[in-house]
Amino acid sequence: MPPLSPRRPFRSLGLLLGNRGWLIGFATESAGWLVYVAALRLAPLSLVQAVSASGIAVLALLSVHGHPRRLAVPERLAVAIALIGLLLLSLSLVGAKPSSHTPHLGGVVLWLAASAGAAVVLVVARIPIARAAALGLATGLLFADGDISAKLVSSGGIWLVALLSLVVCYAAGTSVLQAAFQHGSALTAAGIATLVTNAVPIAAGFVLFDEALPHGLKGALQIAAFASIVGSAALLGGAAAATTRSDPAKTLAEPSQSSLAGS
Repeated sequence: MPPLSPRRPFRSLGLLLGNRGWLIGFATESAGWLVYVAALRLAPLSLVQAVSASGIAVLALLSVHGHPRRLAVPERLAVAIALIGLLLLSLSLVGAKPSSHTPHLGGVVLWLAASAGAAVVLVVARIPIARAAALGLATGLLFADGDISAKLVSSGGIWLVALLSLVVCYAAGTSVLQAAFQHGSALTAAGIATLVTNAVPIAAGFVLFDEALPHGLKGALQIAAFASIVGSAALLGGAAAATTRSDPAKTLAEPSQSSLAGS
């Protein structure tokens, strides 16, 4: 797509809405998000987030048109680790009854503000890392705030006020993600964003919502599952970032990855 600029928001919005591939991707993402919100009403944030993290494996396969052999060895390893993590998570939930508690307002405000502030710094400041990676990190932090807000809204009552932070963080995260896609490959931007988007809410589940691990073997399996899924996203994002550094022209020119911007 042509370059998008925050200085010309209406032109950028017009370019996005006029792109059929982007619209299909965004509609798919929106449908997935609605299912995600429904899941938050049924299970703790950390569990839902861990399952949704496996989407990075789907992105990896889409980027090579469904042919795993086209993936580099680290990327194939990352996909395998994500699937193993999902299997471990499934085993840890057999017969278990996960629980979640209402968080303290002060802790929520501090957590959301710190993440949003760090995201702003990553967007505005020129730090010595690849631009796509920096914007991917910022996207992950903003989406993480949106996910935590979605969990709060699912609790109802006074927490419906979190609709404001939900809308702002998701809208800002989507805008930053579009910019990240135009500075590097889809796997670099989305891989790093997915890592942060899932690692931060998983941590928030235990810190803010007082979620507890199962006892004994099931608890160990769940820890291993979280580590596998987050590690998979880190490995995939790192591998893609290395590819971008070694051959930036190649990754920026691949239309098959640009078409994934909506997801």
